[in-house]
Amino acid sequence: VQLVESGGGLVQPGESLRLSCAASGLTFSRYVMSWYRQAPGKERELVASIGSIGGGTNYGDSVKGRFTISRDNAKNTVYLQMNSLKPEDTAVYYCKAENWDRYYWGQGTQVTVSS
Repeated sequence: VQLVESGGGLVQPGESLRLSCAASGLTFSRYVMSWYRQAPGKERELVASIGSIGGGTNYGDSVKGRFTISRDNAKNTVYLQMNSLKPEDTAVYYCKAENWDRYYWGQGTQVTVSS
């Protein structure tokens, strides 16, 4: 199983980024897909998740109204659209695939928000 994140980078406050996570080696449509992030010195936290069936979504309080998670099961890819970025959004963003007792992590992509 491989999860490969992309789309991170350096942006200014108020700008947008879209992260992608391409999955392989699993039946993608059966997995709940999530984005987590971890800032230096802080614990990893849930940013957003999207269900395997019906695509129900869940967001961390700090990103509600600014971030949108989506998935394309035909492309085995999950996305995170991040708008109105703030310096406190700076972190390494990780993709996670979860199905009952099985879960997999990507290697992470750095997002830096700074003027």
